[in-house]
This record gives sequence, C-alpha cells and structure tokens, in this order.
Amino acid sequence: MTTLYWGPHTCAIGIHVLLEEIGAPYDTVKMDVVGGESHRPPFNGVNPKEKVPTVVRDDGSVLTEYGTIARWLAYAHPEAGLLPSDRADEVHAQMMMDYAVGTVHAQGFGRIFKTAEFEPDDVVHGTLGLGLGNVKAQGRAMVEKGLGILAQELGQREWAGGTAFGIADTALFYVERWAPQVEIALPTPLDAHFARMKARPAVRRVMEIWGEPAG
Repeated sequence: MTTLYWGPHTCAIGIHVLLEEIGAPYDTVKMDVVGGESHRPPFNGVNPKEKVPTVVRDDGSVLTEYGTIARWLAYAHPEAGLLPSDRADEVHAQMMMDYAVGTVHAQGFGRIFKTAEFEPDDVVHGTLGLGLGNVKAQGRAMVEKGLGILAQELGQREWAGGTAFGIADTALFYVERWAPQVEIALPTPLDAHFARMKARPAVRRVMEIWGEPAG
C-alpha cells in the first residue's frame, strides 16, 4: 500500500488530495515538521532530503519531489484521468505546476515561512543592513508577482489543463491556500480556481483530516 508522509501547513496536502481523488487504498504518517521531526530518525532514514511530501510505494521504494510524486500517481492510475489527453494542454499544465512549486513556493513562500534560511547571520549581511524583514518583503513581492503570472496562465481555463481537473491543480491549490494565511489576495482567476478546488469532495475530505475548514 502507498504511504504518504505529510505535515500540517505543508505542500503535502496536494499529494493527499490526489490520493483521495484516485480512490485506491493508501496509508499516511503525520509528521511534526515544524517541530523538526523530519530531520530526525526514523524519517531521515526514509528520506535523507528530510522533507515532505514523501511517498513509499508498495515495493518499498521512496519517491520525493512534488512533481515527481504527482506524475507517478497519474501514471500509476490512468483510470483517474489526472493528465490532460491533449499534449499541448499537458505541457501548459506542467508549466504551471513547475512554476507554482519551483518559484512561488520555493522562492517566494520559502522566504516568508523559512526566512532565516535565506538570511544567514553574518557580518556582511549585517553591514549591508539587510534583515529578516527585508527577506520577508522580498518573498511577498515574489509571491504576489508569481500569483499574477499563474492567474494569467490560467486565464479563462477552469483547470490548469483545460476542462478537466489534473495533477497541476493540486499545486495551484496549495499555493492558493497559503496566500490568505499571509494576507495576500488571490487574483480573480486563482480565487475562482481555489473555490472550485474546495468544492471537490476529495479536497473536502482531506481538509477535514487536516483539521481545516473547507469553506
């Protein structure tokens, strides 16, 4: 059985949604990521990268990285229809997912949520007068710009891949979910997409498990 390692307030919620959408049996292990559990045994023996989401497959092999896990789930469960049938739509959705994960999340929200990792405590930074507040501000600007770009790429599409829900929509969902937590307004296309996501039964089930309101 597939096992998902996850932690509250992390991007693993998107992979959890995909598992619910697929409907096949799976197991979960909740991690205290904020408390540092991902950096200690036994988890860092499972994933030396020390982060979630992490998936352990039936054969014991381990998958990491959001896009890799999402695409594997789509390939392993073609009946779920998680990839667009049109190649151009698939490429467009992949572009959006990569940007949401690699830039909006890793660079933008990373500076907001893990500010100290982007601002080492050293003499040079202190001399320049840069500080944690500066890094957070930079992160907010990156997120706001990035969400604007994603909104343009989504445009009038209902879903990232066109007319059908797919793996890329879960990446949009988790960055959309983070935005109001840091008082960043979602552009209209993303706000509408976020509402569509929260209306999906799979999303509602996962948010209940995560102890979050789905409304």
